Amino acid sequence: MGQDDFSPERIMALSSGFWGSKVLLSSVELGLFTELAKGPLDSNTLSQRLNLHPRGARDFYDALVSLGMLVRTGELYSNTPETDHFLDRGKPSYIGAWPEMFNERLYLFWGSLTEALRTGKPQNEIKSGGDLFSALYSDPKRLKIFLHAMTGLSFGSAKAMARKFPWSDYKTFFDIGCAEGGLPVQIALAHNHLTGGGLDIPPVQPIFEEYVSSFGLKERLRFVPGDFFKDSLPKADVLVMGHILHDWNLEEKLMLIGKAYEAVPSGGALIVYEMIIDDERRENTGGLLMSLNMLIETQGGFDYTGNDCSSWMRDAGFRKTYVDKLAGPESMVVGIK
Repeated sequence: MGQDDFSPERIMALSSGFWGSKVLLSSVELGLFTELAKGPLDSNTLSQRLNLHPRGARDFYDALVSLGMLVRTGELYSNTPETDHFLDRGKPSYIGAWPEMFNERLYLFWGSLTEALRTGKPQNEIKSGGDLFSALYSDPKRLKIFLHAMTGLSFGSAKAMARKFPWSDYKTFFDIGCAEGGLPVQIALAHNHLTGGGLDIPPVQPIFEEYVSSFGLKERLRFVPGDFFKDSLPKADVLVMGHILHDWNLEEKLMLIGKAYEAVPSGGALIVYEMIIDDERRENTGGLLMSLNMLIETQGGFDYTGNDCSSWMRDAGFRKTYVDKLAGPESMVVGIK
């Protein structure tokens, strides 16, 4: 292939990728998909409902059609099956808290990626003397958005884990850093014999209990308030750490895996899941970008490969480890004691 055959199309598409992203994020912020869940609307009516100026509205809606987020039939706009299912705030399957968090926080912070790469320092609230988790957990509204965003992020993987892991071999489980309880709920719904719950810091408790109660599971899933660095982990047959290890530096990662090893019985298991990077570090773009997100969001966090995590587990004493694909870019690393 000669130079005359090269095309800049891929470079240009990636360079402008934030355009499409922001169109979707603003759509969620405006409640567009929730409004269209009530029924198809023409451009003028939809703009009136959303209080949008007519100048950019039609281009906005048609951009969403082109991006595959809306359907236009004649002059009427409607949701796609996916956006109707996942982005209607009135449905329990709503995952919009995740793009809401991207829109409210990460879209701004990622604008400082170059500075993060040059300095190795976070570019979020920490930059101005604050702290990521203090900023989130001190504001009840932001906390609820964040915790629900974590449910949205984990939903597909939780359902896949419920199918793939041999839960029939175990009786109890605990989710460490459980947020509002999205993963424990999905596991408990799929396996009636299991009991357990989740551990997180005290402000999370009422949100967890409300969420779990909405599924009728308060008798089987309980909340344990605690700090997984300072406190012992709950004793259970299986411990789960989802989207936890990547927040911390290597020493902290190893310490948490060691505490999990001490908490599970012989034959028990630790499940670590997140956007595990492929061992060749070539294919899982989501995992690599998430690791850059940890550069922006944390003091020392980073994502890692399945081989990395398996090695850490074996060093802690787990006799057997394996990696299994979950949903989308996520996988789980399982260690058996």
